Amino acid sequence: LAGPRVAVRMSLPPFEQVVEEHGPRVLRVCRAILGFHEAEAAWSETFLAALRAYPQLDPNANVEAWLVTIAKRKAIDRYRSAARNPIPAAELPDGGEAPPEGYDELWTAMKSLPAQQREAVAYHHLAGLPYAEIAEILGNSEAAARRASSDGKKKLRAIYQGVSR
Repeated sequence: LAGPRVAVRMSLPPFEQVVEEHGPRVLRVCRAILGFHEAEAAWSETFLAALRAYPQLDPNANVEAWLVTIAKRKAIDRYRSAARNPIPAAELPDGGEAPPEGYDELWTAMKSLPAQQREAVAYHHLAGLPYAEIAEILGNSEAAARRASSDGKKKLRAIYQGVSR
């Protein structure tokens, strides 16, 4: 007679062993997506995220696939972040000129806006970005970016109408 079946739960190996075994492959994935110089930062972010989640990982999970998936996401995050960084200019413009007339008043009015409204107004009306790109920068929807810009313009109009009276 066979007794009742007991599920045997395997235990996870020490995390140090996981890093040693899978670290080189994860680094190759990061290098393939980001290039040589950015890869080490993505590798570090991958294993920091994995360390946090490791205790909850199913012991039967494919650890290699799990780590490569995290690495891919971290690399994509770094790639997207780098795409939003400014590109260095060969020459800096002369900073000795005075701000244009009315700048101080405009800056005072802009500072009075909530951050998302101020940024939406600046990105759309000063930088000429479409609302879809503004939404990505602000981390919200296109409709929310459009609304923030509209609300910001409305407040600026109210400020300037109050000044002109």
